[in-house]
Amino acid sequence: MAKRTKPGSGPQPGQPISLKTLGEYLNLSPATISLVLNNAPGVRSIPQETRDRVIEAAAKFDYRPSFYARSLRKRQSFSVGVLVPELSDSYATQVLAGVEEFLIEEGYFYLTASHRRKPDLIEEYPRLLMERSVEGFIVIDTILEKSMSLPVVVVAGHRKIEGVTNVVLDQKRAAELALRHLYQLGHRKIAFMRGGSHSSDADDRWNCLMAVARDLKLVIAAENSVQLELRVSTPELGFAPTNDLITRGGDFTALVAFNDISAIGAIRALMNHGLRVPEDVSVVGFDDIQGAAFHNPSLTTIRQPLQQMGAVAARILLQRIRGQATFPDVVPIHPELVIRESTCPPNPKRTRMKK
Repeated sequence: MAKRTKPGSGPQPGQPISLKTLGEYLNLSPATISLVLNNAPGVRSIPQETRDRVIEAAAKFDYRPSFYARSLRKRQSFSVGVLVPELSDSYATQVLAGVEEFLIEEGYFYLTASHRRKPDLIEEYPRLLMERSVEGFIVIDTILEKSMSLPVVVVAGHRKIEGVTNVVLDQKRAAELALRHLYQLGHRKIAFMRGGSHSSDADDRWNCLMAVARDLKLVIAAENSVQLELRVSTPELGFAPTNDLITRGGDFTALVAFNDISAIGAIRALMNHGLRVPEDVSVVGFDDIQGAAFHNPSLTTIRQPLQQMGAVAARILLQRIRGQATFPDVVPIHPELVIRESTCPPNPKRTRMKK
């Protein structure tokens, strides 16, 4: 990293900017400049004043290190693939925010594919992304059927697949928080939404809710449970099923929705039937999406730390890519009960559901 004795002149107009031309301008070796611009491990041995000069000159001449040269040199693409059901889905966007924040700090880029829960796209998109040299995958709320040849981290994954690390919410704890909250308020007649088979969380969440209900000795009447069928990420998801619960004559004072979006649709259906939330029916959501606190009434819900889950998934994936650590098949994340306006004690004056 020899330093020249005379200052160099700036690049001539039209002259391509390279490490060599920057070196001539700064009287520094290209190796020194490369260490600074790539923030390489040995950069601390270079005086701060020199580092500042390099960064200032790179900005002045708009020098950008060659991504392709870096990739070839290190045999890495510095990119990962991300699979999501829908980019417009509030759950996915919050997880993606955490993924993006971590990857940016690490100098990684990500390519996102939205499969809309179509099995052929779930099968095809990983192959297309691998053709673009991604180094691994982050998969969000998507049911995988088999392993891949690259490291994979699944957010809300529940299947044990070789080479896959699942970052999952503790569903048993989430069920306890939701049902014990309603139980302590005095609710004994509780209705439930079961998620569709396309959702990776549906079966585990349902089984945990039923287990906790048995522990609390709650009787779950058949007419007070409904299966979600639509594959949408809008309040319509919970609107029609809640209409069905009411019209079939179910008698319940509280409703545990599958997620916040379905809870918002459920509240509209209840209001359309002249029922007040929470005075006539309390409603509990799941996820704590960004709109949950601003809905009217604001939504009591189980908070998944979605951005944290995204950041954890990204961190684990890069550590696996770099061979820095090994991880168990499942990495649990803890939920939190957020109490807002959509729950209260049952109304003793309302004895039957209004049709």
